[in-house]
Amino acid sequence: MRLPEPLTADLSFLTALRRDLHAHPELGFEEERTSGIVANLLEEAGLSVTRGLAGTGVVGTLQIGNGTRSIGLRADMDALAMPELAERPYKSKIDGKMHACGHDGHTTLLLGAARYLARTRNFSGTVHFIFQPAEEGRGGAKRMVEEGLFERFACDAVYGLHNMPGLDADEMAVVAGPQLASSDSWRVTFRGTGTHGAKPHLGKDPITAAATFLASLQTIVGRVVDPLQPAVVSACSVQAGNPKALNVIPDTVDIGGTARAYSPAVRDQLETEIGRLAHGTAAMYGIAVDYGFERRIPPVVNDSDATARALKAAGAVFGDKLRTVFPPSTAGDDFAFFAGEVPGCYVWLGNGPAVDGALHHNTAYDFNDEAIGPGVAFWTTLVEQELKPA
Repeated sequence: MRLPEPLTADLSFLTALRRDLHAHPELGFEEERTSGIVANLLEEAGLSVTRGLAGTGVVGTLQIGNGTRSIGLRADMDALAMPELAERPYKSKIDGKMHACGHDGHTTLLLGAARYLARTRNFSGTVHFIFQPAEEGRGGAKRMVEEGLFERFACDAVYGLHNMPGLDADEMAVVAGPQLASSDSWRVTFRGTGTHGAKPHLGKDPITAAATFLASLQTIVGRVVDPLQPAVVSACSVQAGNPKALNVIPDTVDIGGTARAYSPAVRDQLETEIGRLAHGTAAMYGIAVDYGFERRIPPVVNDSDATARALKAAGAVFGDKLRTVFPPSTAGDDFAFFAGEVPGCYVWLGNGPAVDGALHHNTAYDFNDEAIGPGVAFWTTLVEQELKPA
């Protein structure tokens, strides 16, 4: 892959920056150092900078020429609450915090694109560089939208990028339609009557009810949801009783989990069916139940027109290393809140082989610096093509 000279000249700076961000991870809505670096570099490059959106969010705006079209490019900035176990010179300096999903890389790519475009100025229109806090489950995108992101920074389209282990660092996947599933949480509490473990007939056993519920849970996906519609229902937490009191049947069992879908209809179906199963189980055992379903993140579904534009740019940069067929992920990303407001497209940039801890949310994960050049080249080509001077 041949990169333009201004980008090649900036790679050593961008690599050092990425590693500095990696060594100083910050959790969602705590990205004070990161957002400060972002804002300062954008201002140094000559962009108009807005700080403080959603607390630590930053938007840099670059307007060139008289073009009327405006687009948004998004990078997430936050890290995860987990330890980094792999040894590397730029290992996390903060105990229990780690850039284990590559947001340090995403931030670097977008800064690299802003620096390049501010220098070359080879487009006509407006680009909003959106640096989002708190992607990892804390609601950063939703809060930015609620605080008027698109009212203040109008966009005709918005684009997101995420690294993908398993694709080569000079490879990209761009596909229309569903890319990421909805990410919702559910909780069930079975309320029985505790009693002596040797006298179960004197109580109402919530553990037996919970076991029936858990054993039946997968019938929702296997027998209720259309088999041509992907869905996931997983129980991820079960809490009951005391391991030091093995002769006591407890009063309650708390169960929690996640539900994933690619369509609004299936998302609705999962909420209904988990509740139906919980209430039916409780009725069968003569106990009470509390059920709650929290809608957290909608699915990410790529708009056809925005995807066509991203495909054109990716084809120019990656050539025959562009994938137009790639399976969607059952993970979630709150980029969905941006794409729910304006036409959006979310693309996958290769991060190299998915081995030796290269997977997301792994204690040995690291963003692949070989992807910096290709990633910046994609962003800049997208802008130059979509906002091509008349």
